[in-house]
Amino acid sequence: MDSTLETDRLWEDRDVRFDVPLSQMKMRPGERLIDHLDSIEDTKGNNGERGRLMVSNLRIIWHSKTLPRINLSVGFNSVINISTRSAESKLRGSTEALYILTRCNNTRFEFIFTNLVPDTPRLFTSVLAVQRAYETTKMYRDLKLRGALIANKTLRLLPLEEVYDKVNGVWNLSSDQGNLGTFYITNVRLVWHAEINETFNVSIPYIQMRAVKIRDSKFGTALVVESLKNAGGYVLGFRIDPVEKLNEVMKEIHSLFRVYSANPIFGVQYQVEDRLEPLDQMTIQYEEDDIEITNDNASSDAFVAYYADSNKDTDSEPVYCEKLGLAIESIKEGFTLESLWEVTGI
Repeated sequence: MDSTLETDRLWEDRDVRFDVPLSQMKMRPGERLIDHLDSIEDTKGNNGERGRLMVSNLRIIWHSKTLPRINLSVGFNSVINISTRSAESKLRGSTEALYILTRCNNTRFEFIFTNLVPDTPRLFTSVLAVQRAYETTKMYRDLKLRGALIANKTLRLLPLEEVYDKVNGVWNLSSDQGNLGTFYITNVRLVWHAEINETFNVSIPYIQMRAVKIRDSKFGTALVVESLKNAGGYVLGFRIDPVEKLNEVMKEIHSLFRVYSANPIFGVQYQVEDRLEPLDQMTIQYEEDDIEITNDNASSDAFVAYYADSNKDTDSEPVYCEKLGLAIESIKEGFTLESLWEVTGI
């Protein structure tokens, strides 16, 4: 029996996208708008342009007020570093701004956002707080091997997580002998751990499942769970006896997957003090221009301004570094040697 799980693949927190269509700016199932600020300048790529910045539990969205088709979608999973430094804004002059360094598809992008409302730290506090909440809730979204999942033979539950079934006598078929263990089937994920060694375990969120199948193996009929490519592309086999129980477990996983897909739980929780406007009042509306774009390469220019190393066609002057004992390219203002090592080490 073969079954590929159908769902909208999660890209919102993984990707950095430029000038996306309106459909990609809307909140996906499970995505929740946490904060929005109506006077934010994209100082890096659209200096002098007033726009709206929205912070969800998965990403940061900015769009121009006058031309909403000029926009950004920055997933929190792509963020390498967030800091505050001085920037030159055409609308506010020299002022404190939010710098966000990201990496997507082996390319680094830098974004600079300036709050045009003076004397308010809300831009900094909202983005930093939601980013921290995102980083501490990755178990909801990422496949995890050999994690601290079990304590005293009991699953460490995540906030918002509920156990729907516990199945004993489940063999993990990753070795020639197999390992006897236990399944935990929850509203968020499927967890297996070995009976003898609790640190030998795996946590597979539904959002990272590609397929759940029943297949013949050298151990007999087995349950096969495949993860998505961005989750490692793992193929994990489990044996459950009798076969009737195996079929029940697969049906239960499929049922919970469908419920999860309708309203995913991403785990990021943060509440701003100010009451937000209803989401339908902030819907972006614009009509498509009645024009034909003939330059296929034009879209590639949208993100050029955001390259983190925008001046790499020419090297800066070398300087002697006492810490390294050799000559290096001069470090840009606002960065330190230690911070560059932290970036390259991620």
